[in-house]
Parts: sequence; structure tokens; C-alpha cells
Amino acid sequence: MTYGADTLPKGELELEQYVDYLPIRVLSNATGRPTWYGSTDFQTELEYGISSRLELGLYVTFAPSEGQDYSSFAAAIEGNGLKERLKFRFAEPGQWPVDLAFYGELVENQRELELEAKLILERRLGPLRIAANIAGEREFYFNGQKDWVINPSLGASVEALPALQPGVEAFLRSEYTSPKLTPRPFDLGPHVYLGPTLLSQFGRLWWTVGAYARVTDRSHTSAAGEAYGNFWVRSVIGYEL
Repeated sequence: MTYGADTLPKGELELEQYVDYLPIRVLSNATGRPTWYGSTDFQTELEYGISSRLELGLYVTFAPSEGQDYSSFAAAIEGNGLKERLKFRFAEPGQWPVDLAFYGELVENQRELELEAKLILERRLGPLRIAANIAGEREFYFNGQKDWVINPSLGASVEALPALQPGVEAFLRSEYTSPKLTPRPFDLGPHVYLGPTLLSQFGRLWWTVGAYARVTDRSHTSAAGEAYGNFWVRSVIGYEL
């Protein structure tokens, strides 16, 4: 969830495949009762190093339909569409006390246009790597609604072995609608997730996974149609082309 400040070298390409998995509640059309469902989102990204400090990312996002077996289905976290982003690193790694980068993204999917910005801060202390993202979004829904979203994150990892880096990460998501909705729907948050991560590297191929539990509103009983469940898993596989 948390981006580091590093960028690809000039002229290099990398392919990344994201998978998000969230157990949520939906209504079974066969029984008319709530049941559990594994909601998934897929993102395929191609990264390219425009220069030694500027990186381009192009995404295709896909959220499989629930089909005819379920109703009261939650809106997918990402949805079906496209994303384009640039990440600029201000200095060489280690040149400043804290490595700093800026990330700007444009999203077009079936329900909205979205502008996102991140300020990325990173510090390496020997084998320890700490990164924080100060992030926000402006969402323009096609139904006329305009929302603000804040979604900062913080992560730390340790290079225990050259090919194995365990870590821990937390992230928050909170959405603010215009006009304001009363009472405030559960999906608007704020939601905070926390959990362990693991990065494995095999030459040009790498794989990272995070398993998170929601630490806010633990007493909340998930209802059919809510997108944010008690758990969230993200897996990313990357290959340097």
C-alpha cells in the first residue's frame, strides 16, 4: 500500500500485477440471506523510467462481476478502468536526510474521474526501511457527487536476507462527500487497517503480500453492500523486463 521514493532507472520497464481480496457480506439470491463473498480487484501496471528520477506508470484495473447469484453487492475498491501516474524523486537516494518523492495520478473508471496526489517520504537505516505516504484524492462521480478522500499510509521493513524482507504496515481511508450524507455511511470511514507484510526477491522477479485487519470499529457487524470488511489482503508480483 505504501510507495517508496525510489524510481526505475532511465529506459527500464517493469510489469506489476496487483490483486486485492476483501471478504465482504452480500445477499444470496437463492436464499435471500446475507452470506460471505470474496471481493477481488485486479490492477496491471507497466512502469517506465523516463529519466533517472521520473517514472511513468500506466494501469488497467478490473473488478469481476458478482454475477446473478448475489445482490446488495458493494462497489469495488478500484473498479474497471484506467490509471496514469507520474512519480518524481527529488534527489539521489541518501543525499537528503529523508528521501522525498511526489506522485500524481489520474483515474478514469466506470463511475468516476479521480485525481490523486502523494508525498512520499523514506528513510533507510541499515537494513531497516521506513516509508510514509501523505496522500489524498479528489473524486468526481458521474452522478454529480464530488468527494474528498484522505488515505495516508506508513510501513517499515527489514532486509533480514537479500531475498526476504518482512515488515509491518498501516493505512487509513476516509471519504468526505459533498453534499454531506447524514447519517454517515459506514463505508465512508475512517477505516484503519494494520498488518504484516513480506517481500521476496528472485532476480528480476519479486513478490510482496500484505494481510491487514481493520482496527477501527471492531464491534461493527458487516452488512450486505458494505465494501470494507474486517480483513484486506493485497498481493503484488513484479518483473523487470
